[in-house]
Amino acid sequence: MTRHTAAENKAIVLEAFQTLFNRKDLVAAERFWSPSYIQHSAHVPPGREGLFELVAGGSPDLRYECQLAVAEGDFVMLHGRFSGIGLPANWVVVDILRLEEGVMVEHWDVIQDEATRENSAGGHPMFGDQFPG
Repeated sequence: MTRHTAAENKAIVLEAFQTLFNRKDLVAAERFWSPSYIQHSAHVPPGREGLFELVAGGSPDLRYECQLAVAEGDFVMLHGRFSGIGLPANWVVVDILRLEEGVMVEHWDVIQDEATRENSAGGHPMFGDQFPG
């Protein structure tokens, strides 16, 4: 059994998200997601196949940006934004991933539509330092 450090797990997840969501390289992405991947998201069909089919059939403009990545042991949490998703608003998401031996085996998320300046009660952007255009 190969143990990875929290920093190694964080690097693996960041590279995986770039590979799948930004490069859309499903073949290369297979090495990051377990064939028995468990998906807890209400927005993504089950398993690695469900995730990959969603990306393959989705908008070619889909893009992922990470603002914060935190890792502890086998868990990695990302605070990021999905844009180009074909909806009126981008999604600001916290993704929580559990890894085993450097491969993602389980996923949870919390998703919000990104607020514009006009609909932000707090007056601050949800992602980065600017409101969406």
